[in-house]
Amino acid sequence: MKILAATLMLALLAGCATGPTGPQYDHTYTAKGQSSRARFLVLHYTVGDKPSSLATLTQQEVSAHYLVTDDPRPVIYNLVDEKNAAWHAGNSSWKNFTQLNNSSIGIEIVNPGWKDTPNGRVYAPFPQSQIDALIPLVRDIVTRHHIAPENVLGHSDIAPQRKQDPGPMFPWRQLAAAGLVTWPDANRVVALYPIFQTQLPDVAWFQKKLHTWGYGLVESGVLDEQTRTVLSAFQMKYRPANIDGMPDVQTAALLEALTNPRGPLPPVPAAPVMTAPVLPPPAQPAPPVEPAQPTPPAQPTPLPTTPPDSPTVIPATPPVPVQQ
Repeated sequence: MKILAATLMLALLAGCATGPTGPQYDHTYTAKGQSSRARFLVLHYTVGDKPSSLATLTQQEVSAHYLVTDDPRPVIYNLVDEKNAAWHAGNSSWKNFTQLNNSSIGIEIVNPGWKDTPNGRVYAPFPQSQIDALIPLVRDIVTRHHIAPENVLGHSDIAPQRKQDPGPMFPWRQLAAAGLVTWPDANRVVALYPIFQTQLPDVAWFQKKLHTWGYGLVESGVLDEQTRTVLSAFQMKYRPANIDGMPDVQTAALLEALTNPRGPLPPVPAAPVMTAPVLPPPAQPAPPVEPAQPTPPAQPTPLPTTPPDSPTVIPATPPVPVQQ
């Protein structure tokens, strides 16, 4: 009996020695005031095939939470736990947030990206099967983290000066149709056309609207290189048929529809009045000059009857008689 009691005591002591040694937590209560660290979802292309993309994202410093392959039946790899920050955004900004690695979830999509040709840069399309796999993944992420549609972004949105992905071939409109991305109302864009056709806003207006929507740029008031680059990034997403980075009527209408989706339309500016220059009255033609009348020949002066050099004849004086 004593042996049995000793054995039980040893077992009890052993259990105490191997029990939890750190802090013990009670999860009975959960605070109401909390939110996910993820405010943004950022989409990328890998500029490579599946093997090279996997090697880059697992063996180098760059990473992403998910990788969507281009297989006929795409595979979705979860490479970084969502509670951790992946190194995918780099130097970035959107609205009032910077360095978005810590506040975003990144998805890389296997795609060769682009190549330069004699006819310009050509971007690679995305297989529909890949997009069909991507959309449920995006929906699941934004639902769990309460990410707003205007915060589902491309790398070119948050770092336009150095990145172009996912490029103009990415079908943003399909994500918008699924309710995952904010898209300008088509009827409002049409209503805005005549306003901006009458008068296109100046560059400062475009810069202010881009900044209001979320892009980081210096509002310089001039059409400089950084402004054209940001305009091109905006056009890649909302008007991919023309990404020349120039301010135009369609880009202005899209920007206004996004930044002012329900407010009153801006007034139609008055057409500029073209004032004709005041010209002096035309000079009256000079009257025709009468031809000069020929000068009549000078009449000859009659010669004197007495030659001018002949001596004047004086009559002789009679002699005076001499008085004796």
